Amino acid sequence: MKGLKVLIIDDDPNVHEIIDLYFKQQEMKILNAFEGETGIDLVENDSPDIIILDVMMPNMDGYDTCREIRKKTDTPIIMLTAKGEEFDRILGLELGADDYVTKPFSPRELIARIKAIFRRLEPRQLGATETKEIYQFEGLSIDLKKREVLVNDQKRDFRPKEFDLLVFLVRSPGVVFTREQVLEQVWGYDFIGDIRTVDVHVKKIRQKLSELSTDYVQTVWGVGYKFEVIS
Repeated sequence: MKGLKVLIIDDDPNVHEIIDLYFKQQEMKILNAFEGETGIDLVENDSPDIIILDVMMPNMDGYDTCREIRKKTDTPIIMLTAKGEEFDRILGLELGADDYVTKPFSPRELIARIKAIFRRLEPRQLGATETKEIYQFEGLSIDLKKREVLVNDQKRDFRPKEFDLLVFLVRSPGVVFTREQVLEQVWGYDFIGDIRTVDVHVKKIRQKLSELSTDYVQTVWGVGYKFEVIS
């Protein structure tokens, strides 16, 4: 994690102090913003590698800040929230956050979450033994090397985990996976989060494939999800 550029967006100076102290010991570079607008400017001007974003902030809260950041970049975002309601967590994920941590938290937990995110982004996470690079179906093309999805020959922007989840299902057509299996294989053993994270990402994938006449990603009620090629 040495040299990683971390942007902290939080109105609480104590949070900055705690994260700064621990992360600098790990030889990370820290960028600090105490409001959403400043954080967005730093995203544009300093290109951080990962963003730690508080939910509850004055003026522009974390949800609005996340929404604006996602218009500009796919930089991973971990949201900090003191709330325990499922709605808040799911909303953050739907807006494009990659993970969330509930306050109070330990800096070591944040480090673990960051490491997990970057492991998931590595190409090898999709399977080192797989040699096929392009999957093609009616109206749908998935290029693993380019990490690119074409829908009716038009490129669609997929978030990293959305792409990984789609490829995971595509590689085993017709096989039904439970949410637990998807979390284990796509998010990794060390993911600590809501199992409904899978549902959120499946919903996003379906929205991006909605122009197709075939429902490739299907729900098997009471079990999980599968990728079905209909002949």
